Amino acid sequence: MLARRLAPVSALAVALALLVAGCAGRSTAGDGAEAGSADAGAAEVVRVVDGDTIVVRLDGAEERVRLLGIDTPESVDPRSPVECFGKEAAAHTASLLPPGTPVRLVRDVEARDRYDRLLAYVYRSDDGTFVNLRLVEDGYAAVLTYPPNVAHADEFVAAAGEAREAGRGLWSAC
Repeated sequence: MLARRLAPVSALAVALALLVAGCAGRSTAGDGAEAGSADAGAAEVVRVVDGDTIVVRLDGAEERVRLLGIDTPESVDPRSPVECFGKEAAAHTASLLPPGTPVRLVRDVEARDRYDRLLAYVYRSDDGTFVNLRLVEDGYAAVLTYPPNVAHADEFVAAAGEAREAGRGLWSAC
């Protein structure tokens, strides 16, 4: 009889515990970064390689960084021709991240890709602009998700849909 009376209380306690655990796993910092992602630190842009790859100075060393969650048309791969809007995407990234720009790098689940590039979400330090998202919003990048690195996938998909509908950037030409 006691067990029958405690069953609803136990179920409620379990549900509450799961809810609290779920909420604890989310960031409330307001920068869009998910809890569990690691701040790779403050860095400074050295140069833009192409639309979705940059070189930064981090802890005194140069690091090649692949912007997570997005894909821009190829513009420098010697194994493939320059793709439609590749040069424009690289130029737009360069306009957002000129040399010397201070940035904050935020990792997702995996730290590096198979080419040993640091995988990161890039935020400009001066104004907090989320560069990966901005490239998608402006129509210079498509969504490219490699699980388990999916912290911002929904934001990127929504932004790409809006850019496509509005005919912005590569969606107007390619």
